[in-house]
Amino acid sequence: MSAIPITSQQMSLEEYLEFDFNAEGRYEYFDGEVIEMSGGSPEHSLLGSQIIFLLRRELNPKGCLVFQSDVRIKVPAMLPYRFGDVSALCGEPIYEDLGKSRLLVNPTLIVEVLSPSTENYDREEKFKAYKSIESLREYILVSQIKKFVTLYAKHNEKFWFQSEYVDGETLRLESLDCDLSVDEIYLGIVFES
Repeated sequence: MSAIPITSQQMSLEEYLEFDFNAEGRYEYFDGEVIEMSGGSPEHSLLGSQIIFLLRRELNPKGCLVFQSDVRIKVPAMLPYRFGDVSALCGEPIYEDLGKSRLLVNPTLIVEVLSPSTENYDREEKFKAYKSIESLREYILVSQIKKFVTLYAKHNEKFWFQSEYVDGETLRLESLDCDLSVDEIYLGIVFES
């Protein structure tokens, strides 16, 4: 996935909302700048799809919901919204209308598949902003260059635990009461030597 500013001109929030509603692809808005969030690698797509499959297999019987990357997530610290690669929640989803778009307000889990051009953004600015989502309990970062998954789990308003997982290990998602196997996440992924 790459993050490329689409114009050097600033755009108002109203202009962005109209643009984004009619655009193909995914775009994020930050301080007047519109950034294209597309062009992911085959590995990025496979990892996102596999995580959705694994989560749905575990969570659908419990009545939980798993969302793809096209769901707009309201992020209070980085309005109006962001797109996570995968998000999930158990319980009733809460939506908020913004222009012609519906925003998911209460994800419990957000997953980002890391790309070279967005890794620092996903680890730093985006995570800092995601922390402003009151319902968020877990944030997962998935490498696409090696079997390596980072899980951040909320302890309290100021502190998040960080755990790292590799080949043969399993992540425990307490907020969703399910497990994810690193080996299953990376099923079908061939790494360059």
